Amino acid sequence: MGPEGVDNFLKKGAKKLKIKTEKGTLTVPEDVLQRILGTLIELYDKDPLTEDGKLRFSKWQLAMMHELTKADAATRLRWMGSTEIQSLAARLANRQAERVVAPSNLNCTLRPYQQEGLNWLQFLRTNELAGILADDMGLEKTVQALAHVLAEKEAGRLKNPVLVVAPTSLMVNWRLEAEKFTPNLKVLVLQGMQRKQSFDAIQEHDLVLTTYPLLPRDKDILLEHEYHLLILDEAHFAKNANTIGYKVLQQIKATHRVCLTGTPMENHLGELWALFNFLMPGFLGDAKRFGITFRGPIEKQGDQSRRQWLAKRLSPFIMRRTKEEVATELPPKTIIVKKIDLGEEQKQLYEAIRLAMNSKVQAEIENKGLKRSHIIILDALLKMRQVCCDPRLLKLKAAQDTKESAKLEVLMELLPEMIEEKRQILSFSQFTSMLALIEQAVKAKGIPYVMLTGQTQDRSTPIEQFQAGKVPLFLISLKAGGVGLNLTAADTVIHYDPWWNPAAENQATDRAHRIGQTKPVFVYKLVTAGTIEEKIIDLQERKATLLSGLFDETKADKVKLSESDVANLFAPI
Repeated sequence: MGPEGVDNFLKKGAKKLKIKTEKGTLTVPEDVLQRILGTLIELYDKDPLTEDGKLRFSKWQLAMMHELTKADAATRLRWMGSTEIQSLAARLANRQAERVVAPSNLNCTLRPYQQEGLNWLQFLRTNELAGILADDMGLEKTVQALAHVLAEKEAGRLKNPVLVVAPTSLMVNWRLEAEKFTPNLKVLVLQGMQRKQSFDAIQEHDLVLTTYPLLPRDKDILLEHEYHLLILDEAHFAKNANTIGYKVLQQIKATHRVCLTGTPMENHLGELWALFNFLMPGFLGDAKRFGITFRGPIEKQGDQSRRQWLAKRLSPFIMRRTKEEVATELPPKTIIVKKIDLGEEQKQLYEAIRLAMNSKVQAEIENKGLKRSHIIILDALLKMRQVCCDPRLLKLKAAQDTKESAKLEVLMELLPEMIEEKRQILSFSQFTSMLALIEQAVKAKGIPYVMLTGQTQDRSTPIEQFQAGKVPLFLISLKAGGVGLNLTAADTVIHYDPWWNPAAENQATDRAHRIGQTKPVFVYKLVTAGTIEEKIIDLQERKATLLSGLFDETKADKVKLSESDVANLFAPI
């Protein structure tokens, strides 16, 4: 049976297969056959055999080969070969990393799950493997990575620097975390126009920090050097394999590679493929083959056997722990969805925009079909969401003339009460123009605040002021401050506007609800009743299954935007 036959067999889920041999007909048990054929199709390659007819595979596939040895005594396949390789295969499949001694100059005591993370990172390095540390937001992946780097330095293996690529907003956080936990590491931050003056000093440092936007600009200098380790923080920023920055990352010469991200996949399996294509090129095949073998069957056909095999293939190289599992000492988090009724004038404007956009969308769908109408749909939904936030966000005369902003009025009622209660508040919005309107309102009320957006040049000062308790309110754009920051002084988080991807909101919330937090955290979601925002909340719960569904059979439904979904989104209040 060739690979195509195996493929069809897996799809059909046959109960038995009778194989004719010289001595008669052999009936193979279904579970054994499924395991063997499922593994072999994953190992299959266009040129799988060596010149002497042997199967060729990489150490990345050892965990899959281990699957073939798992059976009862009567049906178990015997692996004839090196006991060392068999041992590595078993440890890789079960992610059994030996405990290592934490670096002597690490300025903290690692929690048990952090020690396990360090063990795993060292296991990957020892065996020349790569992987994704995908711990939940707030579990201090940065500390685990820094401990790993310091362990390499103390062992004398750090002959070349470690390069960290992270979002711009996290440069301050990495520098401060390194100063706090690993002061023995020599850190160089390549950021701003003055960074060019430091290019000659790269080789003199242990840890070099740069940002994703700077990769294309600094390509030549970055590619001149060899690195002991290349770390991508918030690695989902590198989910598009067609960007210039991604192609620069692929060319960087590094002995070891690691990704850090709480959200290795936000929208579709193609993003997960991009991360592994960076870490271990060829491990999941090219994008086309991955789409045929996994993405199409899982996302479009709901094929559970493919989902299971992909999960088995990836699990040795992904370590993910949730806060519920390992951070039981964290104080409780309370989520409060606050429904807000639009005033009559704002409601009339919303209905006018909704009707106009619905007509436009339906015409587009009729002309091009649903799959080719997403740009028009998203633009229409954007306008409806802007009306809900504040009519002034819309560049329309009718919107500018509308004096009501129900949500802003509620926010300005909440803030003084919360500040009176000595709360420390993070207020997030995806719209920087909305933050500007909130800024005007808090200034008018005399409320002390700091703000962080993509345009903020000095990021460290507002963070330090808020953490020191000098101001009670931090206004933050979701894109600029939704990941990586440690803002444990906060005990209250306000999401001014909901977004499709629940992971983005969770990341923002976990700026406060993370290791180091000692107070209960209250999360407020401001949602205008009956509008597109309320429908987004419903979609969020379904979309959250996309990542968890890969590894959890109970959450394996893929979210799809159907025509009925579109009709519901554009339904009247």
